[in-house]
Amino acid sequence: MTGTGLAALAAAGAVLLVAGVALGRLTARRRPTADLDLGTPVERATFHTLHTASLAAPPLRAGLTEDTARKAARRLRSLLGTEALCLTDREKVLAWDGPGGDHHEQRVMARVGAVLDSGRSQSIETRCEDLECPLRWAVIAPLTGDQGVLGALVAYGSRESAVLVRAATEVARWVSVQLELAELDRSRTRLIEAEIRALRAQISPHFIFNSLAAIASFVRTDPERARELLLEFADFTRYSFRRHGEFTTLADELRSIEQYLALAGARFGRRLKVTLQVAPEVLPVALPFLCLQPLVENAVKHGLEDSTGERRITIAAQDAGAEAVVTIEDDGVGMDPDELRRILAGERTGSSGIGLSNVDERLRQVYGDDHGLVIETGVGAGMKITVRVPKYRAGVHSSPGRRAV
Repeated sequence: MTGTGLAALAAAGAVLLVAGVALGRLTARRRPTADLDLGTPVERATFHTLHTASLAAPPLRAGLTEDTARKAARRLRSLLGTEALCLTDREKVLAWDGPGGDHHEQRVMARVGAVLDSGRSQSIETRCEDLECPLRWAVIAPLTGDQGVLGALVAYGSRESAVLVRAATEVARWVSVQLELAELDRSRTRLIEAEIRALRAQISPHFIFNSLAAIASFVRTDPERARELLLEFADFTRYSFRRHGEFTTLADELRSIEQYLALAGARFGRRLKVTLQVAPEVLPVALPFLCLQPLVENAVKHGLEDSTGERRITIAAQDAGAEAVVTIEDDGVGMDPDELRRILAGERTGSSGIGLSNVDERLRQVYGDDHGLVIETGVGAGMKITVRVPKYRAGVHSSPGRRAV
């Protein structure tokens, strides 16, 4: 998670604690005496507040929509202990929980307008003409995000209350934090999608042309080989351009690499020697989509396209306790270590640079800085790339129903 995300979580915890303590005595009076082992009434009320907030958070992490507002409104109303509560965006009421919606809901947006413009909370008298209606006062608090004021939280009570004003304002800030985290999640998803698009763009028309030309060369001399290569080409492109899932399995990634190498082998013939050493127990390990194939492509390009001799590529995937360790080694022309550092720092933007820096950055984002690429190379000394992938990491799951090797 980014520093912004951690700061937001810390802020969210502080807001909830303030709201819990502020509402402690009020909520304690609303609840029957129970759960004596949880401490004083204020402590029990604070625990209840935090628990209720934890239930309201998941819908809000999906953004501010009618569906998420409806799911969160009941929890937020319970959190505040108010007679009614509604959530709005800038144009309409998204959700209403509690009595009075039949006549108050139609007038909400007229009252919310000033808060949407100013971004400051307001406490107002409802002036309801229904003598039986308990909604006499309302606290309107803004919901904010990176784009400014997104909407409002409106908490209704039977009387004016300074405690409700403070609590509603703090809860609205907590809701705003959840909405900001939702935006961070969406931004992260967009970033990953952009990175994958960059990798897909690296599968150049030059490679596609050469693959099809190699397949065509076998059509008359070896039709069965041409058919097999055409199927490999179809599977390789289908996998590389799939539209779902940030993660895949090591088995699927290695299968795509085998298809890529089969197509490269049809072009380079006996000049390309490949050794695969894979421990079966690491095949189900989940890892970021397209994080190994660009490394193999880099080995082929620098091992064969820049030379006329025979080259060997060795790919190994081994079990290392809590991790799977994948190494990709070639005996090609290698690279100046200083140039490699510039590539990984994003200072050089060649096609191989896109692949190496992209994979390195995504591994660090998912697993932390200590899981970036480890590269050993030198001019004329080939290259060895090591990738360490934790076998189990929260939030890292491959798409269901994928085909294994």
